[in-house]
Amino acid sequence: MKTYLFTSESVSEGHPDKVADQISDAILDEFLARDPKSKVACETLVTTGQVVIAGEVKSEAYIDLMEVTRDVIRNIGYNRSALKFDGEACGVLSALHEQSADINRGVERSELEAQGAGDQGMMFGYACNETLDYMPLTIDLSHRLLRELADIRREEKEMTHIKRGRQHTYLRPDSKSQVTVEYDENNRPLRVDTIVISTQHDEFIQPIEDTDAARAAADRAMQERITDDVRNILIPRVKAKLRPEEAALIGDDVKLLVNPTGKFVIGGPHGDTGLTGRKIIVDTYGGHGAHGGGAFSGKDPSKVDRSAAYAARHIAKNLVAAGVADRVLVQVAYAIGEAKPVSLCINTYGTAKVKLSDTEIAAIVTDMPCFDMTPYAIEKRFGLRNPIYRETASYGHMGRQPMTVTKTFHSKYEKPFTRTVELFTWEKLDAVPAVKKAFGID
Repeated sequence: MKTYLFTSESVSEGHPDKVADQISDAILDEFLARDPKSKVACETLVTTGQVVIAGEVKSEAYIDLMEVTRDVIRNIGYNRSALKFDGEACGVLSALHEQSADINRGVERSELEAQGAGDQGMMFGYACNETLDYMPLTIDLSHRLLRELADIRREEKEMTHIKRGRQHTYLRPDSKSQVTVEYDENNRPLRVDTIVISTQHDEFIQPIEDTDAARAAADRAMQERITDDVRNILIPRVKAKLRPEEAALIGDDVKLLVNPTGKFVIGGPHGDTGLTGRKIIVDTYGGHGAHGGGAFSGKDPSKVDRSAAYAARHIAKNLVAAGVADRVLVQVAYAIGEAKPVSLCINTYGTAKVKLSDTEIAAIVTDMPCFDMTPYAIEKRFGLRNPIYRETASYGHMGRQPMTVTKTFHSKYEKPFTRTVELFTWEKLDAVPAVKKAFGID
């Protein structure tokens, strides 16, 4: 039997690029909470002790930009000076300015339904039946490992050390994961081959003397302790939340690499500059399918880089869930200022279960009202003019669970107010009945 290996990675909420994404999306949420018509394209740069925010905005709202930024940083866990990036002390520089009138004229119309795309480009959506959330196993496991690691860090009950007589977690916010899965020739996962975890940590074991040998010994001891904790605490906690057949793929013989450089104390924005939009493969399908190149975070839904990618994922997921195919890739493309896509293409990789070509499947999808791909229809269908984006900016935009939450917005310029919103609406399987009817599936 022929097999192959495929690898995906994820990064935590404390990774510098993800810090930047979360700041950009938190700012977007603040504008949309006060003015749903806001047009926002917000980019963030983070580095040692400094945050720079730039971009274009058209809005009737006024937000407390500095406090929003600091709140995001504190909530991630950058809340002490030892990390060299502290939500209380970092500088915040704003270079936001008004949106270009030339771009705006292509988007806004007197008739809302005629709203044009905010830019040209192509977007992709992908789904497969490897996992319950219709995501590739490699990226699904990569995200799960880091979400669980963040939970452990916040709980401060495991993966800890004693400091000043008290128990503290040695984990710091910045971390990365990588999962390699062996697949058979029919693209079915056989086993997890390799797991890589790199996690920032306190220097919780000190050298016994000031020599290179003693420092190297202390570093080895820390790495060995973290490796044991990943093997005996983190991975079992993740496996306990998987389906039995998925957990069985992570055997005792899995290759485990933890902090391969030997030490990861210096990290976060102090260790590496972060920028909005540099983790687009982490945000989507871990390298499976395809990507059009456009980032998501900081962009309001008139930017089809974001909204159409969500809509394409919704199509792909509902087609797979309805039984049209085992794997589906949807490509959609737009011209700036035009409402209707210039193309919609579907690839089932030869896994279609209906007696139709991919071209015929695409033609049926294009004509389905529940898959209207004009920008205004996408915004309305998924409620994208609500403040729903901060939650998308870490651990992936796809494969998440739809949920309703109530969010409270604070500002020193106004009284606190709440918004009840629905998150990850593009992950719903609400179109499955319509798909089955359109394709004659019982």
